Amino acid sequence: MTTASDHYLADLIGRLGAIRSALAAPMAAAAELIVAAARNDHRLFVFGTGHSHILAEEVHYRAGGLAITVPILSGATMVHEGAVAGTLYERMEGIVRPVFDRYTISPGDVLVVASNSGVNAAPLEAARVGRERGAKIIAVTSLAYSTVAAKGRERLADLADIVLDNGAPPGDAALDVPGSDLKVGPVSTAIGTAIMNAVLAEVATRLAHDGDAPIYLSANMAGAEDINRKLVQRFRGRNPHL
Repeated sequence: MTTASDHYLADLIGRLGAIRSALAAPMAAAAELIVAAARNDHRLFVFGTGHSHILAEEVHYRAGGLAITVPILSGATMVHEGAVAGTLYERMEGIVRPVFDRYTISPGDVLVVASNSGVNAAPLEAARVGRERGAKIIAVTSLAYSTVAAKGRERLADLADIVLDNGAPPGDAALDVPGSDLKVGPVSTAIGTAIMNAVLAEVATRLAHDGDAPIYLSANMAGAEDINRKLVQRFRGRNPHL
């Protein structure tokens, strides 16, 4: 018997397969931007609110990840300090600018802004502030969802230099619940982290070809302590979360 978990995994696998071809060109362009930043000693900042902030944590101090990544984290707009309040905060104008004052984003840097719905005030403000500071903006968002939610308003996609469409459906949940109007099975996090890691794998490969790929090693692997210590020493002054 096919179960709901089977349906979910099949749906997710299908969506991941679809973005492999649909995002080939924008992912290559995103990798090019980040490679250029890294080669010139700049950084990749990542910001999201609600569950989209997971993308920022996913690439931070990550085994097999790049040390040029800097998460932009604000507890008020996440879910662990109060999910209901966080949902209100991410829709408030003006909350992002003071958060960004903690981070030295400058021309030559790249800022990824993740927002599945693509219409909330905080991620849009993040993109605007990033542009003001001279960074290139990459959006990870659902064009289908943001088109429905925007109702004529500006979307995150409208403010980005490169748009990585995660292909998530409006509302994020992908599966119908039989006998109700409800849906379950959100897909944006799984797809979003896959997009980020795919792009950074390309970046790391190209930097390794240059001879300087600052890649963290899992703490339980041989040599990790020395490798990671040197990377932390190198980047701690420009990453407040190390």
